[in-house]
Amino acid sequence: MEKTLALSLLIPFALVCSCQKQDSTAEQQLAQRKTELDAREKALDEREKALAQRAKLVARPRIAPVPRIAPAVPQRTVPPELKGLMPDPSQLRTEREQRLQERLAERQRKMEEVQRMRVPALRNQATDPSTEEAASPSPSPTPE
Repeated sequence: MEKTLALSLLIPFALVCSCQKQDSTAEQQLAQRKTELDAREKALDEREKALAQRAKLVARPRIAPVPRIAPAVPQRTVPPELKGLMPDPSQLRTEREQRLQERLAERQRKMEEVQRMRVPALRNQATDPSTEEAASPSPSPTPE
């Protein structure tokens, strides 16, 4: 009888121990899943924060606009140390225009001279009969 009693106590004890082992592995798996989920949740929170910061940076301008004030008169002066080295652009422009005007006047004078020379030559040809004879071909005697 002692064997039966010991056996009857041993069987439920073995069942309870085996259940506890299964429960502990299930608890370990549950704890592992919980830590994985916590890590994922933490990563998602960090992503959300990064996206929120990016949205804030995009929404506000990075550099504040500085009001630009245009000068009333543009500076076109040459520094004193460079005045001897570089000619004044306005002076160059006026010199260029003067040379152009001189060339145009010279050309005009030459054209007038040529016209004056042509007009008397044409008048002489029209009034001089010797030039007409020289200019017109004379009939050559041909034997008949």
